[in-house]
Amino acid sequence: MLPETLRVARKELSAFFSSPMAYIFLGTFLVVSLFVFFWADAFFARNIADVRPLFEWMPVLLIFLVAALTMRMWSEERRMGTIEYLMTLPVSPLQLLAGKFLAGMTLLGLALLLTLPLPVTVSLIGPLDWGPVWGGYLAALFLGAAYLSIGLFLSARSDNQIVSLISTVLVCGFFYLIGSDLLGGFFGNRAGELLKLLGSGSRFSSITRGVVDLRDFYYYLSLVGVFFTLTLYTLERLRWAKDTTGTQHRRWELVTWLLVANLLAGNLWLQHIGQARLDLTEGRIYSISDATRKYLSQLQEPLLIRGYFSAKTHPLLAPLVPRLRDLIREYQVAGNGKVRAEFIDPQFNPDLEAEANQKYNIKPVPFQIADRYQAALVNSYFHLLVQYGDQFEVLSFRDLIEVKQQRETGLDVELQNPEYELTRAIKKVMYGFKGGGDIFTRLDTPVTLTAYISDQSKLPPFLRELETQLEELAKEMEEKSGGKFNLRTLRPEANGGKVAQQIEEQYGFRPMQAGLFDTQRFYFYLTLSDSSQILQVALPEEFNKESLERNLTTALKRFSDDYLKTVALALPQQPTNPYLAQLGMDTGKQFTALNQHLEANHNILNVDLKKGTIPETADILVVVAPDSLDDKGLFAIDQFLMKGGTVLVSTSPYSVRFGRDNLVAGKNENEILKWLDFQGLTLEKKMVLDPRNQPFPIPVSRDVGGFTLRELRLVPYPYFIDARGSGLNSESPITSALNHVMVNWASPISVDADKTREQVMTWLLKSSPESWTSEAVTLIPRLDSQGRSAFTPGSDRVEKLLAVALQGGFTSYFAGKDSPLLKTEEDAAETGRDKQKDKQPAVSGVIDKSPESARLILFGSADFLSDQTLQMAAGVGGQQEFGALQLVENAIDWSLEDAGLLSIRSRGHYARTLMPLERETRMVYEYLNYGLVVAGLLLVYFVFRLRQRSTRNRYQRMLEGRS
Repeated sequence: MLPETLRVARKELSAFFSSPMAYIFLGTFLVVSLFVFFWADAFFARNIADVRPLFEWMPVLLIFLVAALTMRMWSEERRMGTIEYLMTLPVSPLQLLAGKFLAGMTLLGLALLLTLPLPVTVSLIGPLDWGPVWGGYLAALFLGAAYLSIGLFLSARSDNQIVSLISTVLVCGFFYLIGSDLLGGFFGNRAGELLKLLGSGSRFSSITRGVVDLRDFYYYLSLVGVFFTLTLYTLERLRWAKDTTGTQHRRWELVTWLLVANLLAGNLWLQHIGQARLDLTEGRIYSISDATRKYLSQLQEPLLIRGYFSAKTHPLLAPLVPRLRDLIREYQVAGNGKVRAEFIDPQFNPDLEAEANQKYNIKPVPFQIADRYQAALVNSYFHLLVQYGDQFEVLSFRDLIEVKQQRETGLDVELQNPEYELTRAIKKVMYGFKGGGDIFTRLDTPVTLTAYISDQSKLPPFLRELETQLEELAKEMEEKSGGKFNLRTLRPEANGGKVAQQIEEQYGFRPMQAGLFDTQRFYFYLTLSDSSQILQVALPEEFNKESLERNLTTALKRFSDDYLKTVALALPQQPTNPYLAQLGMDTGKQFTALNQHLEANHNILNVDLKKGTIPETADILVVVAPDSLDDKGLFAIDQFLMKGGTVLVSTSPYSVRFGRDNLVAGKNENEILKWLDFQGLTLEKKMVLDPRNQPFPIPVSRDVGGFTLRELRLVPYPYFIDARGSGLNSESPITSALNHVMVNWASPISVDADKTREQVMTWLLKSSPESWTSEAVTLIPRLDSQGRSAFTPGSDRVEKLLAVALQGGFTSYFAGKDSPLLKTEEDAAETGRDKQKDKQPAVSGVIDKSPESARLILFGSADFLSDQTLQMAAGVGGQQEFGALQLVENAIDWSLEDAGLLSIRSRGHYARTLMPLERETRMVYEYLNYGLVVAGLLLVYFVFRLRQRSTRNRYQRMLEGRS
């Protein structure tokens, strides 16, 4: 069978390429594909490194290409009268049909092959994920095969090529439209989902996401089988006599319709199989991760995930509902009976709607919907509820979607890492529910409380009483713990002070004092330890049993992963002046976006560093753009690090101020710069400029017909460093999965090798090797006479360090000094003796050295996390800029060793943006693709001509040999 099939295929290909129509059809298909990619979908304006625009239009373009390829395959045979001759040859109709189908698939594969330079080009200017690309080409082949089978059937039914062409376009268009959003928008979610199962285009878009589903492939294969069967039946009827009522003829009809029915029924049977799929995307972003499965395995009580979706919603949100349903069902399967999934339309369930409104504060969102006839306002639900015990979390559409600029006049709405949002909500409610239980049941290993306390004769009276309360509390906790908690008390001055010397060398614990002029020195330090870590327990602010128990419980929670971590966030106290903001002269920095982003996964505790202490509940300290720190503020940061905590600092020697017509950088002589320098990290008093940058929007005036128009123009701005590729440390979990991070007005970081020899240094961000530095404080974008950026590169063109992390033992900046928290006699005299009576005694000491678990992370910019900068980046890129926020959250999760959420967030969900390119360079890439298409068509032409000449010479030699 195969030789005859190949012979028929070669005959069809020869006939096709003998006519210039072949090159016209292929050339038109390729040129339209490139035009749609670069112009209709504005590839460079989208600024996303993917080939999605190509595959979005592929189902429509394939309809016309396949119709043109198949319109003559049988119609021409019938019109020329050669169909009877073919039917009498010793070749079965199946072989003839298979040969023509193989020829059509060869032409289709050739057309798709000639588009391959497009993704190759994209991969050169951005981090292209090849999984969806191969999925898209595979889907195109299967969709093309289905269209070819339809076209061959309709061509066999008519002897007119034009009729075959039009009927093929109409039938293939029907299969495409039936599952489109245009038709589904007239129905509810349920009916719309059913129509999508019948549509060829909706199945296609699922595969082009990078998810290869057996059900989608069978759908296309069933269409091929159905129309193959119908075509064979049509050809067989041509061989029959006029009387078609014979037994054999009825048997043919019966077998044909049974086969068609079984092929279609297979779709219904396979629809219940949800696990037969393969995720081709980098990081498998459309599959539930192992981290999510780990969280689900910790469930002790039933977990409810309920989707509130309205039948009538915004047309951009409607296509996302089925994908959320599928994801939630996967959670249900992975939960092994502990996860219950529900999907309701509140507008058809008044009781559930009342519960959603009153109990969960879920309200419908008004959406403006417009069509060609009218505009309407629709109140719609698009929410997810996650409930565990008495804890619940609500995710609205703002948490689940991301909006990107698709074209100059349109928006593209996509799901924004829904697995991360769902798992984050599950973790939050699960740990919140567990937080009220017995803490010792959450500990995996026994914990020891070690008390380094001087003899009672050396202690102040209030601490003697506190020691007694500590012993009572420890005894109660030992009884509750079931052997997981015990107290050990050591006297540092005993045995010649060996313990005192040991804890000073190991932990930096020095003698305390109750006042600045108190000559009595004593020890009162507490540490908690297990087999892997040691943490200091701070003395309570109020010296009583209740406060001591609260501090101990807080410290114990750090030995368990089953509690939400607390982030102490220190932000600058710079209130925004609304009147100055209207004039463009407000210099206050706001960090609302940072605060909201972090509180989604952690407990946020806003702290005032001027108090000199960080609450014991804090697990990590984040200091952003600190201003005018005094000794107490610096002491709070220093001692938090000395206790083994993690300190994340975002600062710079400069403070950028926006004016109405200027942009300047003021010098920032903050004490924290000296503290960082003491720890071995020096921020140079320069700013980094990088040719690899993001543009800056500036107003430009131009004269149009005598009128002066002001418009915003995006110009390259070297101060907006675009850290990507080699500028992100691929070995660090903090930056390995990020696509890029925009770092604004950054200063280079120098690392002192001598001061940091006891720590492990990990670089996080670097500028490009072509970057340079400048001490200029005027930051207004400069333009040359042609309207281009005109910053003169400096001589120090080498990559600069922009962010770094240190881990290990640190030495205190206040080592050998008195604690700033101890009040002087002058302070006491000013406040008055009467006011001091009700206050707790001041007890403070300085921890000279940190344990090895301490971490210090430094970002060399004070502005890249501010609301103003993030809004500016969103305006430039046409989408929200999450790179900087995700960088900080990754650093927090890494510091807290929360590998679960970090791994989910790092599974390739970040926007894969293009490299910044000049307009001329973009034009070169575009015209290069057009040139490659022309070159490919010429190559096909010459290859066919050479083969044709070779065949002709071979036949000529055969004839000469016979003669």
